[in-house]
Amino acid sequence: MPTQNSHSAAASHESIASRTIQITFAALLGVFVLGGVGFSHISAVHNATHDVRHATAFPCH
Repeated sequence: MPTQNSHSAAASHESIASRTIQITFAALLGVFVLGGVGFSHISAVHNATHDVRHATAFPCH
């Protein structure tokens, strides 16, 4: 029968794995937004994100 410590360790490991997955997907989303939208040549996309890019000091010209 598992002890309380093994349950805590398993829960901690799952928590770390869950956070790692969340951070990874957030980073990938950020790369997509900066790369996909930041360098888009479609004027509607550029105009929609123009002010946000300048507010965060991301060059777009």
